[in-house]
Amino acid sequence: MKTNRKILSLIIAATMLAGASSAQTKKGYTSLFDGKTLKGWKRLAGTADYKVVDGAIQGTTVTGSGNTFLVTEKEYGDFVLELDAKLENAISNSGVQTRSHFDAAANNGKGKVYGRQCEFDPSPRAWAGGIYDEGRRDWLYPMDLNAKAKGAFKVGEYNHIKIECIGNQMKTWINGVPMAYVIDTVDAKGFIGLQVHAVSKPEEADKKIWFKNIQIKTTGLKPEPFNKDIYVVNLTPNSLSAFEKQSGWQLLFDGRTSTGWHSARSDKFPAKGWNISNGLISVEPSNGAESTNGGDIVSDGQYKAFDLSFEFRLTEGANSGVKYFVTLGEKTQGSAIGLEYQVLDDVRHPDAKLGRDGNRTLASLYDLITAKKQPRFTHAIGQWNIGRVVVYPNNHVEHYLNGVKVLEYDRGSKEFKDLVAISKYKVWPNFGEAPEGHILLQDHGNSVSFRNIKLRNL
Repeated sequence: MKTNRKILSLIIAATMLAGASSAQTKKGYTSLFDGKTLKGWKRLAGTADYKVVDGAIQGTTVTGSGNTFLVTEKEYGDFVLELDAKLENAISNSGVQTRSHFDAAANNGKGKVYGRQCEFDPSPRAWAGGIYDEGRRDWLYPMDLNAKAKGAFKVGEYNHIKIECIGNQMKTWINGVPMAYVIDTVDAKGFIGLQVHAVSKPEEADKKIWFKNIQIKTTGLKPEPFNKDIYVVNLTPNSLSAFEKQSGWQLLFDGRTSTGWHSARSDKFPAKGWNISNGLISVEPSNGAESTNGGDIVSDGQYKAFDLSFEFRLTEGANSGVKYFVTLGEKTQGSAIGLEYQVLDDVRHPDAKLGRDGNRTLASLYDLITAKKQPRFTHAIGQWNIGRVVVYPNNHVEHYLNGVKVLEYDRGSKEFKDLVAISKYKVWPNFGEAPEGHILLQDHGNSVSFRNIKLRNL
């Protein structure tokens, strides 16, 4: 009798284990992992180990290996992917590749996986859920862009991951929390991959990562609503998605005309010195002097509290800026006065070495506060960078460069006034404290281009 009960218990346990994956598959979804084998998957790039343990795919870190991926043999276009993932500890990160590809010839024949990844980042910066372009463009959506969602990923326990790729849009959720939103222009389809990250130290080896309940839906797809306050990285030039429009975003540059802009010196757009073509609005080079050719241009509208985003592309040695709270009331021989997000070639332009402690370098609040940026998040001259300025209703201000917050301050505070008092702006009473003002693109005599200029009132 006892023997029969023992056999029955084993049969029930085996049945439950075998059916765990299929029993949890949601309606309309297909399981990508049968809970027992790695059928339908293959390993690429590195030498880290993948095997099935207790109904989950277990990845193990290996020193001396590059990033290793277990990828689907099939490719997928539009889909919603859901799975559960767990990191043993905070030593190594991981992630899930979407619409990705493999370059077999890269890395001296070892190969390279590239494509967008939903990141699992257990480090103190807490960028889990952000979108990283593995092997190609680096970070597309650092979680500084949605700081309220940081901490959704829990180390040492299973986290529910949801990734939506429909059309050119990718959204991520962790444990039900909306995380990142990117609208991209590449990769209509590709494989899905699970990552074991490269490690370099002996103490980082033999660390485990688990994936289970991996399922995908490819038909009957409907975009899931997202938090309307979440910033969208939209890489489609001069366009707004329906979601952005519903969230209150407006284009300040339509990509074709000067509509919405005029000279800082008159109510007309400059007759020379600016060029609008190929979706760009560009300062034409002159002699490198400040506002001596076409001159600065300003937005027709004035703004109080806002989220401003713009892309800029520098040429070698170039200098420009994006100013805000520009009133046009100050008397000046050069550029119009306002708070300035510095746009500069830090290596080649001498202004980078002036001021105090680098407060005239790229993304700084010009002549006031230095941007604390990392070289990794500063794109090379000739490439596009994304600048962002957020002014909250309480006058707290933030500057971002390529999705990373590089400075913050409180407009009108004692600390702010003290900085103004030792800057070039001290000659203008109440500098930077106007209740509203124009957005300005600066003519500093160098060739600089702008696009994707968008703003939302807060």
